Amino acid sequence: MGLAWPIQVAPFHVHVVATGKDQQVFDAAQALADALEAAGIEVLFDDRPKVSPGVKFKDAELLGAPYILVVGRGLAEGEVELKTRATGESEALPVADAAADVTRRVRDALAG
Repeated sequence: MGLAWPIQVAPFHVHVVATGKDQQVFDAAQALADALEAAGIEVLFDDRPKVSPGVKFKDAELLGAPYILVVGRGLAEGEVELKTRATGESEALPVADAAADVTRRVRDALAG
């Protein structure tokens, strides 16, 4: 499973990972990262264009952010994937609601 920082001491709360080669994926990931940062969430954005998704996922495991938000294949269907490191669970979120949903989860986790 790799490292999973407790949210209270994590160097960042959400690791946004853009996968694929389509510029639309990178634009959507940037917009989500910007929205999260505007809400006061600490974000690490992996926007390396020539790095494979497998390498990005491995790096995300090593870095251990409490939440990993993956923007990639599901974008065509209007979805992004949210992985919760502590539980290993993964779920699809509508792109339109993702920033607000992740912000709420981070704030709840920090308060809890």
